[in-house]
Amino acid sequence: MVPVRTCIGSRRRASRSSLLRVVALSDGRVVADPKAVMPGRGAWLTPTVDAYDLAVKRRAFRRALRLDRDPDTSAVLDHIVGLPQESTERPDMTEQAERLMDN
Repeated sequence: MVPVRTCIGSRRRASRSSLLRVVALSDGRVVADPKAVMPGRGAWLTPTVDAYDLAVKRRAFRRALRLDRDPDTSAVLDHIVGLPQESTERPDMTEQAERLMDN
């Protein structure tokens, strides 16, 4: 069974491997955790600029990571922009995750 997570930006469910984990650091910054191994509370984001913008607009980083104030998420955007184009969209994995959730 494929682990499924929900994107904090788009609110769509997708396989864990197709999402990017983000973690809040003690200094208030939010950073990307592409290997999903950093300690602490994490949240999952579709690695696209659109999903990032939605998460910022909805203040989803603050809510999902249970922070007291709006965090600095610029490192997450820098990471997403630096990704190769083909790795940022994986609709096949999203569709597969949605099919699994329907069962």
